[in-house]
Amino acid sequence: MKKNISFYLLIPIVIFFSCGERNTSSNVEAPGDSKTGKDKLLTTGADLLQSKNPLKKFSTYLDGFHFYNGNINAQMEAHHYVSQLNEDLYQAIIFDGNKDDAKIMGIEYIITSKLFATLSQEEKLLWHSHSFEVSSGSLIAPGIPEIAEHELMEKLISTYGKTIHTWHTDQQRTLPIGAPMIMMGFTKDGQLHSELLNDRDKRFNISTQKKKENRIDIPVPKPASDADAWQKGQIRQFVISHKADSAIHKH
Repeated sequence: MKKNISFYLLIPIVIFFSCGERNTSSNVEAPGDSKTGKDKLLTTGADLLQSKNPLKKFSTYLDGFHFYNGNINAQMEAHHYVSQLNEDLYQAIIFDGNKDDAKIMGIEYIITSKLFATLSQEEKLLWHSHSFEVSSGSLIAPGIPEIAEHELMEKLISTYGKTIHTWHTDQQRTLPIGAPMIMMGFTKDGQLHSELLNDRDKRFNISTQKKKENRIDIPVPKPASDADAWQKGQIRQFVISHKADSAIHKH
């Protein structure tokens, strides 16, 4: 049945269920005074009058987990809101929750294996595979019917992601301070902290194990050898340098 129903025929069903879940608050409360009445009025006016065309395209919600490249024990849940640019390229805004108080943690670019193959050797070291995230059931699309989620996962299982977090709310940083960080995805059982997964499943009232069993029919591609480079000790990460860059000062 799953193979005979087009994902596109499910769009009306998906829209019906698209409210998803709003059960995860932000990890931190940012400092600052409450909005003034004037600010609220300006926000309401802008909401009514200004175009938000780019934001309207972020129509797919994915929930999964990341860790800091080079530190697999520093893990967090990540709420992705995804826009598909074309058949081979997606972009996502990542939040630390799915309620109104959610903070933007970072971004992720997602590409197919076809585009991944075109990257330089050095560039590939920055990307992680999604095959285990999908097959393990840890990556979910809350709020849509199981059949629609299954077809979506069939597309995502062979993709690769490049993820950068700019606000480390998992570390209780109440402001986006510090260096941006390159993130990675999990590749085998036992890496993701069970308490994180169990807490997520409880909030969404789902079973990751059942998701895994439901996806057993999805072929699992072997990730490209150049992806998930952290597994081979090839770690790339941003650092804050205090050395003046002469090239910058020339301009």
